Amino acid sequence: MLNKKFLSFKTRSYLKNNNITRANTAYSSAKTIGILFSVEDLKKHEQIKHLIKNLEKDGKQVSVLAYLPKGTQNFEFKFDFFTIDELTFWGKFESQAIQNFVNQSFDYLFYIDTESNALIRNILAMSKSKCRIGNYDEENAKFCEMMVQGKDKTIESLIKEMYKYTQLLT
Repeated sequence: MLNKKFLSFKTRSYLKNNNITRANTAYSSAKTIGILFSVEDLKKHEQIKHLIKNLEKDGKQVSVLAYLPKGTQNFEFKFDFFTIDELTFWGKFESQAIQNFVNQSFDYLFYIDTESNALIRNILAMSKSKCRIGNYDEENAKFCEMMVQGKDKTIESLIKEMYKYTQLLT
C-alpha cells in the first residue's frame, strides 16, 4: 500500500503543477468530451454507452477511459481501460492508454462515479481538460470545475444531471 501513499503525493504534485487554463466552453461550441469511470456492473456500462450515443448525436467526439477494479468483469473491450497493476511502486501509472487520455485537451471531461476514487483523482489532476465535471463530493472539489449531484444518488441520475447541466452552458 506504499504505492498509494506515493500516488497521493503524485496527485498533489500534479494538481499544484498543472498549469492548464480551465474554463467552461459553451456546449454548442464543445467538440471533444472525455468520459472517465470505474467499471461496476453491466447496467452502468449500458448507461455510459447511452450517454456516448447522445453526445455523438450532438456532434461531439468522445473518448473513454475506464478503471477496471480487481475481480470486476470487463463487459466488452469497447473502451480503453487500466487496472491497479499499472500503478508502479512509486505511485506513477505505466499505461499508454492513461497517457493518451490525459494529454487530450477535452472541452469537457465527465468523471462518472458516485464514490470518489484515488486512482481516478490522480488522472483528473494530470488531465489537460478545460472543464472537469464530477459527482458532488468534497474529495472531488479540487479536481472538478463543475460538480453535480444526481437526484437519487444513482449513476443513472448522475449521468442525466451531468448531461442536462452541461447542455445549459452557454
